[in-house]
Amino acid sequence: MRAAVFRRPGVVEVTDVPVPVPGPGDLLVKVRAASVCGTDLRITKHGHFRIPEGTSRVLGHELTGEVVEAGVDVVGLVVGDRISVAPNIGCGRCAMCARGLNQLCPDYEAFGITIDGGFAEYLLVPAIALERGNVFHVPDALTDEVAAILEPMSCCLHGQRAIGVSAADSVLIIGAGPIGCLHTALAKRAGARQVIVANTRQPRLDIAGRMGADELINVSETDLLDEVMRLTGGRGADVVITCVSKSEVIASATDMAGRLGRINVFSGLGDQARPQIDVNSLHYREQILTGTTGSSVADYGDVIDIVADGGIDLSPIITSRFAIDDISQAMEASRSGQGMKSVIVFEEAAR
Repeated sequence: MRAAVFRRPGVVEVTDVPVPVPGPGDLLVKVRAASVCGTDLRITKHGHFRIPEGTSRVLGHELTGEVVEAGVDVVGLVVGDRISVAPNIGCGRCAMCARGLNQLCPDYEAFGITIDGGFAEYLLVPAIALERGNVFHVPDALTDEVAAILEPMSCCLHGQRAIGVSAADSVLIIGAGPIGCLHTALAKRAGARQVIVANTRQPRLDIAGRMGADELINVSETDLLDEVMRLTGGRGADVVITCVSKSEVIASATDMAGRLGRINVFSGLGDQARPQIDVNSLHYREQILTGTTGSSVADYGDVIDIVADGGIDLSPIITSRFAIDDISQAMEASRSGQGMKSVIVFEEAAR
């Protein structure tokens, strides 16, 4: 089968590798679509601490596929079922797993990191993923491409649940990439009375508008703080979600939030310097600052139900499609920031 294999930082090779052989409790899945994530780009460039030097790994954790073989002892899934997977598999024993927070498990396994992922014609889903509840049926209402971007949406749902987005809120989303647009759609679904999206590129803002944003701010033309204050009547936003990996953006979030404002730092910074946070703003205006990472299996299942209900159209977020042999072009398209999501689509694969 064809697979995009990470060899070392800077080297991803598309090559032929053996089709995995499922054991008892495992699934063999024919991948139908897999989306490129920023995590894939970072691993490609810098590696990952859970991928030891000299280890090859098939990347890709945003995926959907069809079961083509079910091992002995598999219950509830049969050949022909369409499935998707929540990528982070908890150990099932730690305090975080006991609370249903598998994404915070310190001893996790993950597709595309410790387990081969979806940038291949076939994927082995190990028994532990089924045991931990990481495998989900994909409803007929969802296309393969939409099912392949449920994972980042589940992360956004987890983030918004942490800050309790509600109908009473004015929500500011800084960044109109795929994540910002998913946050936009979810905030509108939550009934937020005002959703403001800020970005430097107008084409992305236009897509945020299609996803439901009430107000669009092009920060290359307008001062962000001044415009937020104008749009909120000088009060600031009730909720601020940062979806840009820039320290100055995160540092400015307290300025944009009003009294009792809730801030979710959704964007990590990697090795960048730690931003200077205005603690006085947190203190005197009683703001709440939090961050979230990934999503739980419960979040993942809920997102499937939300999208299958038909209330959110995710198609505007998918802007380019590539074959597996063109993985480098797909990653470059994602890295450029010109479009939105790049999805690897698979034709019928020979075993």
